[in-house]
Amino acid sequence: MARQFFGFITLLCVYAETQGLPRRHVQTKHHDSNKDQPQFKEKYFTQILDHFNFNSMGNGTYDQRYLITDQYWKRGYGPIFFYTGNEGDIWEFALNSGFITELAAEQKALVIFAEHRYYGKSLPFGQDSFNIPEVGLLTVEQALADFAVMITELKPQLGASECPVIVFGGSYGGMLSVYMRLRYPNIVAGALAASAPILSTAGMGDSRQFFQDVTHDFESYAPECRDAVRGAFQKLQDLSEVEDYSRIQAAFSLCKPPSSQKDIHQLNGLLRNAFTLMAMLDYPYSTHFMGNMPANPVKVGCDVMLSGADLLQALRDTAGIVYNSTGILKCFDLYSLYVECADPTGCGLGFNSLAWDYQACTEIELCFESNNVTDMFPPMPFTEAHREQYCSKRWGVIPRPGWLKTQFWGSALSSASNIIFSNGDLDPWANGGVRKSLSSSLVAINISEGAHHLDLRSSNDADPLSVITARKTEADTISQWVKMERHRSE
Repeated sequence: MARQFFGFITLLCVYAETQGLPRRHVQTKHHDSNKDQPQFKEKYFTQILDHFNFNSMGNGTYDQRYLITDQYWKRGYGPIFFYTGNEGDIWEFALNSGFITELAAEQKALVIFAEHRYYGKSLPFGQDSFNIPEVGLLTVEQALADFAVMITELKPQLGASECPVIVFGGSYGGMLSVYMRLRYPNIVAGALAASAPILSTAGMGDSRQFFQDVTHDFESYAPECRDAVRGAFQKLQDLSEVEDYSRIQAAFSLCKPPSSQKDIHQLNGLLRNAFTLMAMLDYPYSTHFMGNMPANPVKVGCDVMLSGADLLQALRDTAGIVYNSTGILKCFDLYSLYVECADPTGCGLGFNSLAWDYQACTEIELCFESNNVTDMFPPMPFTEAHREQYCSKRWGVIPRPGWLKTQFWGSALSSASNIIFSNGDLDPWANGGVRKSLSSSLVAINISEGAHHLDLRSSNDADPLSVITARKTEADTISQWVKMERHRSE
């Protein structure tokens, strides 16, 4: 997802391809550059290729990466905090989810971050993983089974057979945490699902909502910011209609002049994606997650948009906050900085983008569109028909609308238990998730000044009170779940 990202997690870097991965439990790397960081060990678990078809792959396996630290753990007694990895390199999530290790230090937990199949270095077929039909084993169900098998096998090996497991995840990873509690309640005692759009990605809700909410973030800072963005896109449209491509190239510092409406469509997508990322990552401090972002990027973006009379150059410079934060780029390459895919919020680049594109063509429904009426962006429809046409051509698959809803309950969650749904009001993904508590153990936490899974990040002096309070509620609730699970198993 734009993502990471939704994220839904958009990773703007290309990850290395798998080469000769070691086997299970072989330590290969530490990331403990300072004493405040958790001392994760990188290991590999021999995982089953196909959990649901004994004939297709026999007992074939692949190496699934995971990170583990026991530096906080009360051995054999403390709980296991298990992060259900999402659409990217697992180190990105481990190093940007400091709340989990802070909580582990408090509650004496063992911490495991598991990488999702087909992402990072967990490529079941190496460089051939995205060929057809090999890519067909990339499903939500297979990923959940991976996590269930890993937990089940690691617990006795680590002397943790009686330790309750709490799963954590952000964005798509948060969706997986919800699904783990629904599908494997015998293995998982509870789930913290941060910024998990489990409703919108199941085809529920309004297709206009996402970009409307991106717009709302900018207009909440200043209505004239929304108007300036809309005006800039209109100027771009006016130039494209008279095919003044040289002026468009100059205004946006493009490496090559556009030469068709296809190129203009690509430019619109690239620009819209920049605003999406600034809204998602509107943290109160600078971050290096999914690229480099200044503190309060929505404010920074609006200040840039309103800083000069030339709206087109202002739009270019605002997009540059995302695409050229270092100032190194002398020009923008339309087709290398942004790749259009089955997720209108962005798929990122590299192998991870291929994996997310495939998932957006199969189970994850992301038919979001802008219309320039309820939002500030150019009309860019993306209907089920558009999705089917694209996915059939790109991957040879026909999407299954409603499949996630069928598999994982949709909004009919009242009979579930022990799930926290946290969402930040600044996050455009929030209204695609659960915003109201459904029972005493299905708790919705709304963070008034929070962007995309801010509560999973490390504590920071700039944190708003709303996220400090949310983390306290999350910590207390998880502590109660652990106590209940211990009592139940006695």
